[in-house]
Amino acid sequence: MNHIERSLIYEGKAKRIFATENPDRVLIEFKNDATAFNAKKRSQIEGKGRLNCKISAALFKLLESNGIPTHFLELHSETFMIADKINVIPLEVVIRNIATGSLCKETPIHQGTILNPPLLDLYYKDDELGDPILTERRLKLLNIISSSQMEEVEKITRSVNKILKEYFDSLDLLLVDFKLEFGLNSLGKLVLADEISPDNCRFWDKKNSDPKERILDKDRFRQDLGGVIDAYEEILKRIEKESSNSF
Repeated sequence: MNHIERSLIYEGKAKRIFATENPDRVLIEFKNDATAFNAKKRSQIEGKGRLNCKISAALFKLLESNGIPTHFLELHSETFMIADKINVIPLEVVIRNIATGSLCKETPIHQGTILNPPLLDLYYKDDELGDPILTERRLKLLNIISSSQMEEVEKITRSVNKILKEYFDSLDLLLVDFKLEFGLNSLGKLVLADEISPDNCRFWDKKNSDPKERILDKDRFRQDLGGVIDAYEEILKRIEKESSNSF
């Protein structure tokens, strides 16, 4: 790509978004910042931005090849990607294949319970409010997404889950749960946005039965388990090995 204007549009907990010379495209920088519990826990982890950027790019490409519309266009460097500029819908869509985390804290469902069909939860994206969970009626009251768009979001989310579950299973990884975000591009098309990485996915190593050692995602940071970068590196290594084997 030609000249990039480094004009900051938005800065979040894990990414910065910059304008480009094309008003319909943005440059997304993946930062090394690590946060948990709505940024109450913070740290800097060298190399995290690079790993999340490369993992997200690979997974967006995988999804695009399977007919899922995303905002991703291309990698710009190890920590920057070029994407469509979107109007973000303030909604976090979480799909759970195995019970863990907040679901087990808020309900009597036991850790490790297989959820069939997978559970889809919606949260209002607002850090100050603590990203509260939404009921169907609360979602309608907020008027942040139309009924037809919500149907499409759920359809895409379940398709993404099917694609990624099968893909990660081939890498000896369990896709426990993950969070997606959506938005509308300049043409008004609903697309998958944000990132897909160990920051917003939970991965368990199928080859390791130890409940702590098998964790290969941000729970290593949340739970002070250490080895965050090693875990993220392992995810990227398996993705790149699979990519090289497919050619």
